[in-house]
Amino acid sequence: MKLISICPSNTELLAYLGIIDQLIAVDDFSDWPESVNTLPRLGPDLSIDMDKLESLEPDLVLASLSVPGMEKNIEELEKRRIPHIVLNPQSLNDIAGDLLLVGKECGIEERAKIVHADYLAFIHEMKKRAPTAKHTPSLYWEWWPKPIFTPGRINWLTEISSIAGGLNEFRDVELASVQTDWEDVLQRNPDYILLAWVGVRSAKVNKEVVLKRPGWKDMPAIKNNRFSIMEEELYCRPSPRLLEGALRLGKMIHPEIYNELQLPKWITTV
Repeated sequence: MKLISICPSNTELLAYLGIIDQLIAVDDFSDWPESVNTLPRLGPDLSIDMDKLESLEPDLVLASLSVPGMEKNIEELEKRRIPHIVLNPQSLNDIAGDLLLVGKECGIEERAKIVHADYLAFIHEMKKRAPTAKHTPSLYWEWWPKPIFTPGRINWLTEISSIAGGLNEFRDVELASVQTDWEDVLQRNPDYILLAWVGVRSAKVNKEVVLKRPGWKDMPAIKNNRFSIMEEELYCRPSPRLLEGALRLGKMIHPEIYNELQLPKWITTV
């Protein structure tokens, strides 16, 4: 099949299903696996060049609603009658379902079932280990620095925190994304401060921006070196790569529990 992905998480999902070689074009932000960097680019995921996309005559386009603003891409695909499916993963379980859906649409149903089973088995193994931790630290995830945005309860990072033996500090807010402020985080006094700014590479994240906030330098998390820059691509994209992020987090906060755990083979061989 001639496939097009217009969202990084969809591109990564195709890689895990073993059909990355069927991609003929991607959005500008798809950057993994490395092989996609040679493909034609169709523009930013919120501003896809639909004329160029249509000219490539794809058999199937993988669209997404996981990022606000994607709706106009889908409206245009429908208007032009271009074959497409729309994914909208908000949880680890949603991603599991997408593996099966995309596998079926691409004619690799049996392989998708194997990947799906391994994906769920790994999550189960991490969940099984989490309660054995002697302490369950609270984790403050920062998605954006000004204004401050952090994931709420209805978000995959709450699940990632849990299976890694931690607790999302803002799990009490019934939202996917929460706008908060410096003082609120300061008062909550989380055990860890984790920066994963959406769309910003780790090398570009500046800790000094955070340290300038009133009172933050004195927070125990910062004084005790529990203040980390996390790989945005492993925590902010709803793709199977979240498992890699979950394991890295587990090894960071509970090395005694997760250090010898290995990712499924299909992840390490992509």
